[in-house]
Amino acid sequence: MRYAVLGTGIVGRTVAARLDTLGHQAVIGTRDPGATLGRAEYADWQEVHPGVGLAGFAEAARDGEVLVNATGGRVSVAALTEADAARLEGKVLIDVANPLDFSAGFPPGLDPVNDDSLGELIQRTFPGLRVVKTLNTMNCQIMVDPARVAGEHHVFVSGEDADAKRAVRELLHSFGWPEASVLDLGGIETARGTEMLLPIWLRLMGALGHTEFNFHIQGA
Repeated sequence: MRYAVLGTGIVGRTVAARLDTLGHQAVIGTRDPGATLGRAEYADWQEVHPGVGLAGFAEAARDGEVLVNATGGRVSVAALTEADAARLEGKVLIDVANPLDFSAGFPPGLDPVNDDSLGELIQRTFPGLRVVKTLNTMNCQIMVDPARVAGEHHVFVSGEDADAKRAVRELLHSFGWPEASVLDLGGIETARGTEMLLPIWLRLMGALGHTEFNFHIQGA
């Protein structure tokens, strides 16, 4: 498959590298490829991952069969707008971002929150996309390698399109998530709940002193 991962931060780079190792074609989308390549951090990373391409948002979205939104949640709609809605029609978008709002400092709040979510906002703004919210409740290393956390733990899936969710589940399995660990919460409005796990995730990070943890749902 051809994947376009939008966002050049640690999350986007980690997901793109994993896709590459699984034999997929992966390209990272950015607003300004020249400026991105001029960053020493990114240039050093690309030397280690030469199979991952770099392109502008529009070019990446045009060529990717499946898109991954790994941009900062507050700029996700702007990035997708730059990608051009006509290039997004009918494609699956895996949304791993969170709408973190740092305007009042740290820890950040969320915007939108409570009666809306970033996943819903993206789906409303780009109705031709098939948005699936997942992987946004853990650090990026665990996203692509769940064995980093011992024992059972879970990843959540939200979205309207059943075929899109099936495709995302298959990708999650290839990352190492067993079937029993993937919890389908329902429609895209359930992304509100997973995004609102971020405040407790941040407090857990502070209490534990690291990010190598995840949520486990224990049933009766």
